[in-house]
Amino acid sequence: MTTTRRHFLKLSAGAGGALGLGVRPDRVDASTVAEDVAPAQEAPRTQQAPRRIDLLILGGTGFIGPFQVRYARSRGHNVTLFNRGSGNEMFPELETLVGDRNGDLDALRGRRWDAVIDNSRQNPDWVRASAELLRGSVGLYMYVSSRSAYASTSRVPMTADAPTHTYQTAGVEPGDDLPYGLAKALSEREAMRVFPGRSTIFRPGLIIGPEDDTDRFTYWPVRINRGGEVLAPGDPSDPVQIIDVRDFTEWMIRCAEDDRAGVYNVVGPRTPRPMVELLYGIRAVTTAETTFTWVDYELLRSMGVRPYSHMPVWRPPLPGYEGFARFDLTPEVEAGLTYRPLAVTAKDTLDFHLSRPPERQVALRAGISAEREAEVLAAWHSSGR
Repeated sequence: MTTTRRHFLKLSAGAGGALGLGVRPDRVDASTVAEDVAPAQEAPRTQQAPRRIDLLILGGTGFIGPFQVRYARSRGHNVTLFNRGSGNEMFPELETLVGDRNGDLDALRGRRWDAVIDNSRQNPDWVRASAELLRGSVGLYMYVSSRSAYASTSRVPMTADAPTHTYQTAGVEPGDDLPYGLAKALSEREAMRVFPGRSTIFRPGLIIGPEDDTDRFTYWPVRINRGGEVLAPGDPSDPVQIIDVRDFTEWMIRCAEDDRAGVYNVVGPRTPRPMVELLYGIRAVTTAETTFTWVDYELLRSMGVRPYSHMPVWRPPLPGYEGFARFDLTPEVEAGLTYRPLAVTAKDTLDFHLSRPPERQVALRAGISAEREAEVLAAWHSSGR
């Protein structure tokens, strides 16, 4: 089906409210909902922090690290980095302690910090070693985990007390290579064991925005900006919850300032955004002549088009994933998590992409190719659905 602007306004408003209440998206009645879409809750402007803290960041040169550093410094904090020494040209003015998470932590000895941010990807041994070494010299241990740590996202709504992966739920034995979700869950437990009551666990979903090199969200602004008929996956009301890298990292710094411990989910917006609202919201920041053709999950599956890889961001609420994009974010919002408008994220992401070298612009690392998209659209139209 082709979704008109009027239908979009009705559907996105109604679906957003229904999803927030745990109503199935296929039961939203577009004819009975309001025309207006509520504005996003904007992030606060940068201002001086209520107190200055000494912050240690393990890493700091990947995707989220530089945003943590820049925001922390804008708030007046003293930042120390610990890494292998690569990428330090980003912040040559900062103190960088050189070492290796894989066995060389000596540079961290004999120092004190108010908080540490651990950005390690998926190695519980690294978390254990750094947490134990820093046990007596750091006030708050902050670990960046993942929504993937949950054993299941079938609960509606999802909350931070949902069970996380064990070896049994992940289907592996101790000593086997650790799948990503289990590695994150085990890393969380190490941080909480060593820092009981003094650890903060963040479980973000897909982190998006400028400087993201994975293109998992970038695909959509780029594709929509190209114009024409766009393959839109699933049902228009399928829910989406993602997080702008700046909303995530800035809230992390504010949590450090507040000495805030606990376990938090980091996705947004607070009320799940229907996929149709996401796509039209992105289109609003382009001048492209674009139409969306919604192709159902069954045809996509039959043609080997996979959620989250070929169709980034989109994860239909199939059995086992009913709560994947239906998180109750009440505790997080009450603790200060805020969200930029989608238009800001979309425009900044597109501008970042267009600033990249031409060869990188034509080599997206996620999403469906133009040729394959055309094949799927042709199959959809010929099916007569």
